[in-house]
Amino acid sequence: MDMEMMKRKYAFMLARVGLNVQPGQPVLVDAPIEGAYFMPIFAEECYKLGASNVVIHYNDEPTLKVAAKYRSDEAMRSFEAWEAAKSEVYLDQGACYLRLDAPNPKLMADVPEAQVNAIVAHNTAVRKAYKSASQRGLQWLVATVPTQSWAEFILKDVAKENALDELWKLLFKICYIDEQNDIEATWAENKRLHQERDGKMDAHHFRKLHYSSVLSGTDLTVTLTPYSKYGFSFPSKVPFIPNLPTEEIGVAPEKYGTNGVVYATKPLLVGGKSVENFGFRFENGKVVEVIAEEGKDILEALVATDEGASYLGEAALVEYHSPISMSNVVFYNTLIDENASCHLALGRTLVPLPVKDTEWTFNQSSIHVDFMIGTPDMRVVGTKEDGTEVVVFDNGDFAI
Repeated sequence: MDMEMMKRKYAFMLARVGLNVQPGQPVLVDAPIEGAYFMPIFAEECYKLGASNVVIHYNDEPTLKVAAKYRSDEAMRSFEAWEAAKSEVYLDQGACYLRLDAPNPKLMADVPEAQVNAIVAHNTAVRKAYKSASQRGLQWLVATVPTQSWAEFILKDVAKENALDELWKLLFKICYIDEQNDIEATWAENKRLHQERDGKMDAHHFRKLHYSSVLSGTDLTVTLTPYSKYGFSFPSKVPFIPNLPTEEIGVAPEKYGTNGVVYATKPLLVGGKSVENFGFRFENGKVVEVIAEEGKDILEALVATDEGASYLGEAALVEYHSPISMSNVVFYNTLIDENASCHLALGRTLVPLPVKDTEWTFNQSSIHVDFMIGTPDMRVVGTKEDGTEVVVFDNGDFAI
């Protein structure tokens, strides 16, 4: 495999398929410092498409860890005006925005929970500045870049000197990139199939979805509204895909309509620290109990971030036998792991609010945190407006 050619193909996918960079448009990037080696490749692909400028802001998680150890909690949580201004100046120019993630769960393993909470608050504030890209109708994309530390953590059976290349190969596979295919045509077909499934779900006009799994213990009902539509269509003059890779179809639930208990089936990184074996109990939409043997304080702080943090903003369906799930790798990266599993998201809905002055409520929050709930025995039953029940998922996969 020609790795350099494939990396360039991945960079082209991000720039053309994901962001759809326009001639004369600036590109703003938030990237991990360990992924700096990839940025010249990505920048060149953007410039080939006519980008006027490619501006890279690097995140330095190891230094952030040190800062959390020595700075006060209040100082650590702060977000200074200049930090927002350095991004807003480019968004004012109409820049599209790319966030590249590269988790390193080992880095924060020894960090006390109070410091993790401060890091979460700081990162939430930093990312809040980028929400204005969507609010301004600009393209945005969340994706990943392989790094050595990430590769070594998730591919423990692979020799360290080979781990990074093997992670790249995994990423190519789950992004449907091979040496021969036309990546634009491939993703156009994927988009068509997703829209077809969105349409099938919308045609039923479901008002409730009941999730159940004997294996995990999940027994949860999520209420939908007459305005809850599948598919994430964001207001923009330029079409784009906000997540790559993606296998999900998602919907915005009614804020106050979730009841029951749900258990996560994959780890969740919060502030760079991994939390496993946890769940939430909901009453009238709100998390009333965090269930966890370890990391409970982290999760309780998360759902207390603001008023909307303890309510759901998304309910997404992903087949258990999806390509990412079948890789049998836990990536410890929400973007990828959520596309291997049905998932829910605490916090704001990412779907533009469809109506005003309605009795239905869509959740708003400063956070949007996905957690995975998919199992091989997941069953989802939808209830239509007339009370008819339809099996949506059976044994982990779509039944409609």
